[in-house]
Amino acid sequence: MGYEHVRLEIGPAAVATLTIARADKLNALSGQTVDELRAAVEETGRSGARCLLLAGEGRGFSSGADLASGGGLPEDAGAALEKHFNPLIEALFALPIPVVAAVQGPCAGAGCSLALAADIVVASRSAYFLQAFVNIGLIPDAGATWLLPRLAGRARALEMMMLGERISAEQARDWGMISRVVEDEHLASESVALATQLAQGPTRALALIRKLARAAQDVPLTDALAAERAAQREAGATEDFRGAVVAFLQKRQPRFEGR
Repeated sequence: MGYEHVRLEIGPAAVATLTIARADKLNALSGQTVDELRAAVEETGRSGARCLLLAGEGRGFSSGADLASGGGLPEDAGAALEKHFNPLIEALFALPIPVVAAVQGPCAGAGCSLALAADIVVASRSAYFLQAFVNIGLIPDAGATWLLPRLAGRARALEMMMLGERISAEQARDWGMISRVVEDEHLASESVALATQLAQGPTRALALIRKLARAAQDVPLTDALAAERAAQREAGATEDFRGAVVAFLQKRQPRFEGR
């Protein structure tokens, strides 16, 4: 389908690159933008791509919700979440492939939530993360109150959300919010290389890993062990596993096909 606010490109290495393409608005997330992101995520899931790379065009990943497009103060400030943002985050989590986010410049509000919903986040040294909802009397949303305590811990998450202050890329890495910080000029190449590496991996095993890692924080050890048992049965039935064992015995690198 055609998109106005986002760009979806499926590369030859089975990497789908989804770019928020509103550089003139600092990639602010209007209702249309969010709906197009969700449609593109769902299209990616049907495309045969084996990794999704999220990016923002221009000097920032996203400045967050597009307040200027709302037409004044809403009667229900949560309605846009139910209609637009929450379905996007659910669609992203439902993808059966790894998700990488490449973050530069401002990564704020719902844009911050979108980036942190990825499995691996690579940020440029000039990037910063911000949950400034408290500064206008609102709460962090689009999954932020679920994501941040799990990534940074309760104390740091509360500090970030209640003080509404910027978190630098290095601080975000040290807090466990993101995986890597790279020089600005290396962000594109590093994130593409990482996404390509994941796309060439055992896709079904990677999907199970991302699912188990998210669920494990909410279940007792016994349930986590049982989930691992079921997932290992599923992974062990894949062609990728069988082919990798043969490659190991033959002392050569495996070639994963995502099956």
